[in-house]
Amino acid sequence: MTQPQAQTNNPLHGLTLERMLTALVERFGWAELGRRVNIRCFNHEPSIASSLKFLRRTPWAREQVETLYLDMLRSRPRGGA
Repeated sequence: MTQPQAQTNNPLHGLTLERMLTALVERFGWAELGRRVNIRCFNHEPSIASSLKFLRRTPWAREQVETLYLDMLRSRPRGGA
């Protein structure tokens, strides 16, 4: 059985929210992440655990984080020979 076409073209398929958030924090740090996605869990005593809890309950915030993650992937220089 093959995967539906929508999932094979989805760059977030199989990627956990925790992995996305960790990569964003490593790239930008909490202060810059809080500036780019202005939510309290990024700006006031930030932690991965509290941020994940909020993002899992708040679709609009999760969408902003996913968009920022995709933008980060697009702007990352590709490795080559």
